This record gives sequence, C-alpha cells and structure tokens, in this order.
Amino acid sequence: MNVPTMAEMVANGETPEILFWVGCAGSFDQRAQKITKAFATILHHAGIKYAILGKEEACTGDPARRAGNEFLFQMTAYNNIQILNSYKVKKIVTACPHCFNILKNEYPELGGSYDVIHHTQLLQELLDEGRIKIKEGGSFKGKKITYHDSCYLGRSNNIYEAPRKVLESLDADLVEMKRCRSNGLCCGAGGAQMFKEEEKGDRYVNVERSTEAVGTGATVIASACPFCNTMLTDGVKNKEKENEVAVMDVAEIVAASI
Repeated sequence: MNVPTMAEMVANGETPEILFWVGCAGSFDQRAQKITKAFATILHHAGIKYAILGKEEACTGDPARRAGNEFLFQMTAYNNIQILNSYKVKKIVTACPHCFNILKNEYPELGGSYDVIHHTQLLQELLDEGRIKIKEGGSFKGKKITYHDSCYLGRSNNIYEAPRKVLESLDADLVEMKRCRSNGLCCGAGGAQMFKEEEKGDRYVNVERSTEAVGTGATVIASACPFCNTMLTDGVKNKEKENEVAVMDVAEIVAASI
C-alpha cells in the first residue's frame, strides 16, 4: 500500500487532512496490522488525504504511565509532542483507544493539544456524509454481531454510539451483552495488564468477557481496540469456539463491506 509519511508530504509542500497515529500494536502486532491495513484501505477508498509518522512515531507512553513509570512516560510524550508540533499537526485519528485517550486527554498538559478522534468516530462521519457506502447484502447480512466496549473508549471518553451506529449500517443483527456501555466489563488488558503476568485469582477476566460475548449467540464479536481484540480472541480460543465465532475490529468489518 502506498501510505505517505508526514516527512514525505511536507517535503512535497503538501498538508494532510489528518494524521493517522498507528500505535505500537497496529505497527508490530501481526493481528493488529490487519486492522491498520483495513483502516488505511477505508481512508484510500474515501479519498482522505492522510499521512503517518512512520519511523518517527514512538509509543505514546501509555503503558509506562499506567504501570507507574512516570519518568519514561514524560520522556516519550515530550519527544512525540516535539515531532507533532514541528509538523504543525492539527487533527489525529487512531484505531487504538489507549493512544486516543492519552493523546486527547493527557498530552495537552505537556504542550501537545490536538483534535484527536477515534477511528470509529471517523467511520461514522464518513458513512453519514456518504463518503463510504455499505454494499447491500454483504457478507455480514443477517449475522448476529455483538460489540464489546473498550474501557478507554466507553467509560473514559463516553463514546458508545459511534461504533454502534457504524455496525447498525450493516444489514446485520446487533445484539448487546448484559454488561455493556457504561456497565461494560474490561477485556483484561487495561492498566498495562497486557504486558505482565496476571495476579492470583480464580478466573481470567478475558475468559469471563468472552463467555458473555459467546453467550449472546453472536457469530462476530466486534471490538474497536487492538488489545481488546487480542484478549477476546484468546478467550474465544479458551472456549474452543474459534471456528464458530470471529473477533473483528469495526474497521475490518467496514472494509469487508464497502
């Protein structure tokens, strides 16, 4: 795919509409790379002029701050802010709620103020404006889909409607888990738990959440976070349901439907 970097665009005297912040998972995790490609495909399809930072993009520092390493977080954040400000970046879109939350809510106090949106919000905008259209009778027609609320998207930033409206545009049956929206259950990866051994307990959070999702009778579990995707995929495998239930990002579902 021909994805321009900010450095290339600036060298050509161009300014992108939007900076796509890929994030660590979207860059390096093989499963999350598919989400990145799906979203980039949609951006191309919609004719949006965008760019990425490429090798100039570093981790936002979210896992470091959540794990208690404030010094590492601030070092990382200041470096990112210098790069973003040098390119005069105004608008950022990201497919990772962890990146979204920290760029939107925690970077301003360090001098990095940007208009930050989550990819599901942009997808909803594009559908509302008719810049992308869902084809009739697509591969999700009549399928049961349940949506898992990411903590950083839902409870932290009150974004519940955008991903659901995107999924409702499909000719599918959207079913809710009992614990959803502001009462949703974490996938088990938040707070840097993704990167450490679990603490002693009598059950796994991701298995509990996956059990709820599978219990809806859905054949597709939609998520909007690469970490949630990983945890739910592991949970579905634990239930030995991987051949019956697919875990997909909202962007992947849309890319397969346009």
